[in-house]
Amino acid sequence: MIAESVYLLCAAFSMAAAILLFKGFQRNRTRLLFWSGLCFVGLALNNVLLLVDLWVVPNVDLSLVRSATALAAVSVLLFGLIRETT
Repeated sequence: MIAESVYLLCAAFSMAAAILLFKGFQRNRTRLLFWSGLCFVGLALNNVLLLVDLWVVPNVDLSLVRSATALAAVSVLLFGLIRETT
């Protein structure tokens, strides 16, 4: 029960970080804030998928989907970092 609560809090804080990053992007128009916000949306989705994997469908292995989501989120941030430095 405690582990699920921690996963839920991680998802909530990742989404809160994404919202704050998008608000910062709207104020400053710094594109790196946009890419970071997209990354945190992907990480929040990864945490939600972890909860679904543990609670909703414990018989189904969603580790490949979760790993792909995390890879996509970090790849978006890496793409944004490379694009903004050139």
